[in-house]
Amino acid sequence: QVQLVESGGGLVQAGDSLRLSCAASGGTRSRYTMGWFRQAPGKVREFVSAISWSGGRAYYADSVKGRFTISKDNAKNTLYLQMNSLKPEDTAIYYCAASQGGTYHYYKSYDYWGQGTQVTVSS
Repeated sequence: QVQLVESGGGLVQAGDSLRLSCAASGGTRSRYTMGWFRQAPGKVREFVSAISWSGGRAYYADSVKGRFTISKDNAKNTLYLQMNSLKPEDTAIYYCAASQGGTYHYYKSYDYWGQGTQVTVSS
């Protein structure tokens, strides 16, 4: 069983930056693909970014490519999402998730989820 706890969300202005963190505990010896998803009010949960267990492969949604960077520190069991040049349309609850396998951009591939952290970007 893996527990995931996100932090780092907040209220910022368009153009600002935020760094989200996701601390993992329990079952961290397993090799999970880690991902970030987000969900805005009235919208479906959407893929943002994912990273392989080794950190050697990273994937991004087209909407965040070039602005967001995913990274992880296996020694600290922590996943990060650096978000630059934030836009109002990035406003959502951001969730981190762990997957034992499957399609990285499909939310049903993920087995464990955090509780989410709110990111609000004002114009």
